[in-house]
Amino acid sequence: MEIGKKGRIGEPMVLRENDTHYRPISWEAAFQLIAEQLHQLQNPDEAIFYTSGRTSNEAAFLYQLFVRAYGTNNLPDCSNMCHESSGVALSQTLGIGKGSVTLNDFYTSELVIVIGQNPGTNHPRMLSALEKCKENGGQIITINPLPEPGLMRFVHPQDPLKILKGGTALTDLFLQVKVNGDVPLLKAIMKVLDQADQASGGQVFDHDFIARKTTDFEELIAHLRKLDYDALLQDSGISDVLVREAADMIHDKKKIIVCWAMGVTQHENGVDNIREIVNLLLLKGSIGKPGAGTCPVRGHSNVQGDRTMGIWEAPPKNFLDRLSRTFKFQAPEKHGYAVADAIRAMYEKKASVFIAMGGNFLSATPDTEYTAQGLRNCRLTVQISTKLNRSHLIHGKQALILPCLGRTDQDIQAGGPQFVSVENSRGVVHASRGSIPPCTNQLLSEPAIVAGMAKAVLRNKLNLDWDALIADYDQIRELIAQVIPGFDDYNTRVRKPEGFYLPNGPRVGRFTTPTGRAHFSVNKYHRWQLANDQYLMITIRSHDQFNTTIYGLDDRYRGIYRERRVVLMNPQDISAAGLQPKQVVNLLSTYNGIERRANKFIIVPFDIPKSCIATYFPEANVLVPADVVAHGSKTPISKSVIVKIETNNQNTLPTN
Repeated sequence: MEIGKKGRIGEPMVLRENDTHYRPISWEAAFQLIAEQLHQLQNPDEAIFYTSGRTSNEAAFLYQLFVRAYGTNNLPDCSNMCHESSGVALSQTLGIGKGSVTLNDFYTSELVIVIGQNPGTNHPRMLSALEKCKENGGQIITINPLPEPGLMRFVHPQDPLKILKGGTALTDLFLQVKVNGDVPLLKAIMKVLDQADQASGGQVFDHDFIARKTTDFEELIAHLRKLDYDALLQDSGISDVLVREAADMIHDKKKIIVCWAMGVTQHENGVDNIREIVNLLLLKGSIGKPGAGTCPVRGHSNVQGDRTMGIWEAPPKNFLDRLSRTFKFQAPEKHGYAVADAIRAMYEKKASVFIAMGGNFLSATPDTEYTAQGLRNCRLTVQISTKLNRSHLIHGKQALILPCLGRTDQDIQAGGPQFVSVENSRGVVHASRGSIPPCTNQLLSEPAIVAGMAKAVLRNKLNLDWDALIADYDQIRELIAQVIPGFDDYNTRVRKPEGFYLPNGPRVGRFTTPTGRAHFSVNKYHRWQLANDQYLMITIRSHDQFNTTIYGLDDRYRGIYRERRVVLMNPQDISAAGLQPKQVVNLLSTYNGIERRANKFIIVPFDIPKSCIATYFPEANVLVPADVVAHGSKTPISKSVIVKIETNNQNTLPTN
């Protein structure tokens, strides 16, 4: 937080080997240093090129083109750490790794289920859509281990009348599920719905949709009927009464949306969690019709657009083929490093150059000490940044900070004022224009920085006029339109105030799986067997926080002030463990024989299920192992870490 408040770097900076601090460097010299280090590698796969979701479509496209022309698919990105599980699960079941709903779908939906997400803190704009859903007669079920005030009642900050009335009650039913108890809960609900479907002669499930559009329905139903209902209740932490109330709300509805975020993706079974959500929607025929569908809610403004542009360590062959044909080179086909792989490669000294296009890699990733050592092992680390963050202080033997324009800065190039574009969670591509004069004339745009690196590293490998592309971003968008489906007439459509939607098969009931049908799936779940001194830890954001950017020390929605090193515990757990509120404790996790420790956390009594605790990230990231990840997606398990609590020698804090 303190680093972020220091302001912005106004010129490129270099930290030479064995030097004590960063010093100014020219842009040309910085690009040459990058080129020298990359040319010295024995194999392009020894370099890692990370991308933050802040990066625009134009910068991301040039970045992945530069990296693949250099010779590697080592393009890990922030998706690997958040919604990779969503992308994998949705691709397997529906044929595209994106959500299917539009904004208007929220307005007409009969029921929105919000699961593993806290839009009150993390996605406040979404609350307006939920408010309209309620005003139009829709209902909302919230599934989460913590009761989040923003989802219980929303006070629109720009509507004085609603402020006076105390806002809009949003949640109709709150299901306080155990941490990672979502799959048994969904199975219990579907089991009750199946019984009702049988009793009504097939009036609950959309059997016509199921027959025409799906496969593997019989396997799912057979699986559900074998399950022990009482065991599902116990594993989810939800009572029979509440499960049946949820099933009653779903029973007659067809227009159902399910929204989720990292509360369901960051587990070993994260992919299974999403597939189970899809199962429920398919049973009701609630995909491919107005007011219904899937909605993974992403945080950064262009995390989805970066993937569309080709920022992906495991790109499909058809994308690589189009890239190779368009630019007349052979793009590498060997899959590269995802984030977890990249951390291990740096730690094991299999990679020695790390370049980050935005983000705060150290604080965003799991296993902080392990990640830090990996970065220190590098010969060169490069941070392309709008402002300072923790990653600038944990670096390789040499380090560069390349300051770039922010999204709010005016971007004036040789061809005049420029704009960039992004893609939101609903697949809408729209323009983004800055209006604030840059703080210095030394700042370059992200596309210009990529072009500078590409010219120095690739020399004449690609027959591209990089300077012309930077002078006029329309030329970049013309190249994008040649490679990526859905971007025809890009420059015209992106100039419309509302932007344009990209093609999305499930949105219109067309499933682009190999079979042409949506797939039901049979998903297992982890039955947690915790020892008496073990707890299941979930990491969360505070109110005054965006990802790893911390604006203050208050979490006013949860009643926590002036402190972030806190552990939220059930009051009964505090008493049973012989602890007391405001006591200072240490947290420990042990995976694969390695103990990880986070010292001096303050106990805060909170409404959270027993045997579950919550901590803020990035403070607790040190406890999250880098080598234990979600099956199929390699997403870190930041939402279900087994920990122990030990007393600290420090006394409890003062009562204030």
